[in-house]
Amino acid sequence: MNLTENGGAATASTSENSKRANFSQLNNGPVIKMSTNSATGKPGDIKKIVIKNFKSKPILPEDYQERTWEKLREAVIAIQKSKRIEYSLEELYQAVENMCSHKMDSHLYVNLTSLTEVHVKSNIKPFLAESIDKLVYLKKMNECWQSHCQQMIMIRSIFLYLDRTYVLQNPTVHSIWDMGLELFRDHIAMNTSVQSRTVEGILILIEKERNADTVDRTLLKSLLRMLSDLQIYKEAFEQKFLLATKQLYQAEGQRKMQELEVPAYLQHVDKRLAEENERLLHYLDSCTKQQLIVTVERQLLTEHLTGILQKGLDSLLEENRLTDLSLLYMLFSRVKNGTTELCSHFNAYIKKKGRTIVIDPEKDKTMVQDLLDFKDKLDHIVNTCFDRNEKFINSLREAFENFVNQRSNKPAELIAKYVDMKLRAGNKEATEEELEQILDKVMVQFRFIHGKDVFEAFYKKDLAKRLLVGKSASVDAEKSMLSKLKQECGGGFTSKLEGMFKDMELSKDINIAFKQYMTNMESKELTNIDMTMNILTMGYWPTYPVMEVTMPTQLLQYQSIFNKFYLAKHSGRKLQWQPTLGHCVLKAHFDQGPKDLQVSLFQALVLLLFNDNDTLAFEEIKGACNIEDGELRRTLQSLACGKARVLTKVPKGRDVEDIDKFHFNNEFTNKLFRIKINQIQMKETTEEQKATEERVYQDRQYQIDAAIVRIMKMRKTLSHNLLISELYKQLTFPVKPSDLKKRIESLIDRDYMERDKDNQNQYNYVA
Repeated sequence: MNLTENGGAATASTSENSKRANFSQLNNGPVIKMSTNSATGKPGDIKKIVIKNFKSKPILPEDYQERTWEKLREAVIAIQKSKRIEYSLEELYQAVENMCSHKMDSHLYVNLTSLTEVHVKSNIKPFLAESIDKLVYLKKMNECWQSHCQQMIMIRSIFLYLDRTYVLQNPTVHSIWDMGLELFRDHIAMNTSVQSRTVEGILILIEKERNADTVDRTLLKSLLRMLSDLQIYKEAFEQKFLLATKQLYQAEGQRKMQELEVPAYLQHVDKRLAEENERLLHYLDSCTKQQLIVTVERQLLTEHLTGILQKGLDSLLEENRLTDLSLLYMLFSRVKNGTTELCSHFNAYIKKKGRTIVIDPEKDKTMVQDLLDFKDKLDHIVNTCFDRNEKFINSLREAFENFVNQRSNKPAELIAKYVDMKLRAGNKEATEEELEQILDKVMVQFRFIHGKDVFEAFYKKDLAKRLLVGKSASVDAEKSMLSKLKQECGGGFTSKLEGMFKDMELSKDINIAFKQYMTNMESKELTNIDMTMNILTMGYWPTYPVMEVTMPTQLLQYQSIFNKFYLAKHSGRKLQWQPTLGHCVLKAHFDQGPKDLQVSLFQALVLLLFNDNDTLAFEEIKGACNIEDGELRRTLQSLACGKARVLTKVPKGRDVEDIDKFHFNNEFTNKLFRIKINQIQMKETTEEQKATEERVYQDRQYQIDAAIVRIMKMRKTLSHNLLISELYKQLTFPVKPSDLKKRIESLIDRDYMERDKDNQNQYNYVA
């Protein structure tokens, strides 16, 4: 067993075969004695090992340091020259450990540093030659760097004990690896010529790769790793690289914007960004990522935001290019103000396109459907391509509200008529679920319009027709629409519409009671007619023109009986009959056989005349029925000129003239038993349109007057500007300041309010 002594502390090794320093020249070795406390010395007795120190310290030979360093020096030079080392690595490692143990570590570190420095200095010579090809130059530099790293790894493995003791105990001293890096940096990498040519070569390779040439990425990775390890990556390479990147993409962006259409340009930008990310992955330092990507984005996107949008956004939206729009949004999301600019141009497109749908009177027939389709398309784009961005959703709403109200009243009217078309009986276009979805979409459009009272006026008129003539497709759908309107606008908006439904429900109960009343009368004089009445509250329903016609005796009898029945139950009320809203089922006999004819009351009055006459002239019919001239002509047209011609006209022709005669058509045939004879609908005239709009205008005057009085009654005194401001908050329809001023003047004239004597711009409420 061999022992080494260091500072009086003895360490023991139990491995007899382990190789230690050769101290065979020293004669005074330690003495180990083994003794036991057991007198018997039997197995299992506890034994004590006593280790005694050297009687005197071992003495190294005088030339030990010089001989040992020479051995280490030869080994280092052999590594640097890539030659075989004469000594075993274990022997060299032990030599370093021995020198460190005997206070020779400082001298050893200085010698190693000097030896390494000499070698590194000698390596720069090949890189100062002028005629070397750039690629060859880079390869030589890489070989030099790789060789230096391998050498330093081997040298450090030999001097590991020095690295782990002396270096750790002296914070100001570099590790052997760092010492090697510092020497390489100071004597090779920091050389102005070497650094310039190396970085220039790297930039050329990267530019070639950007121009689609194949380059040695492993070489680039190694050289850039060298710059990073030497801690000169940023100062030597990064700034020059970013400048080169900026210049390349600045020129490329301007060129490609002129050459390419927007979809192709966007794909090019996406491809470039992917390539730069790939470079970061393969050879660029990660610290470059943020600045590199920002540089590319700025030159290819930020500098061309407006140009890209002006050049191609409208066509992408028009053609519904979802993939390209998704890419556009993704790229614009990467840069500052990108989504803001995109949203602004998106908004402008909607307003421009929407205005073309709304403003042109020739497109009125398809306006609402076009608006619904347009909204569906844009919603899909926002959800699919623009990531359901709240900014785009709000912009879409604002744009629709803007262009829909650029044509006052008409969109509101057409939306009401569109709902009427969808809710009318015979509409087989959609199932109940689909109809519900359509109504939901219509309600979205309804929210955008300012003149909701216009919608109410036309919707009310059409709803009345559906309810009274039994043309409603579904009571559930009607009530669902009413519920949506109530939720959107409140109970005040739908109170009259709800009143109409209530009237229809009450009428059913009244008719049941009337039938019971008729059964109890048992009058033989009455013809067996099944007569149903609808009792309408005048304030709920549209205003209908009163038209006096000559009714058959049988119907007049029933009217009289019903009057007596109803007024007995509801004294103080007045019934006014509306023949324009009546409809009947007549039993007719033709040569082919009996038929049931579903007709309007006016059609019924005309046909009943032919019970007593086979032929009647126009003037005779007019005198007998007393129907208004225009209405009578349309009624005769429907009976003699339509699809179901139960009358024949002489002479033949589409228009009904004063000299025409009409015959009952006994030869009429139809495969159906019950035949509905549609009335020729008079197209809504301009006068009727204006009449409805005038009613809306009058209602608005009343609402403005009521709002002014309500505000003044609460405030007592108010300036003109504050009153106008309050009115705009309360009124739900668009109104001009000049109209408000007229209503204020009207109320002053009627003594509801007055101008202040001291301040003409202030109003006082007159109690």
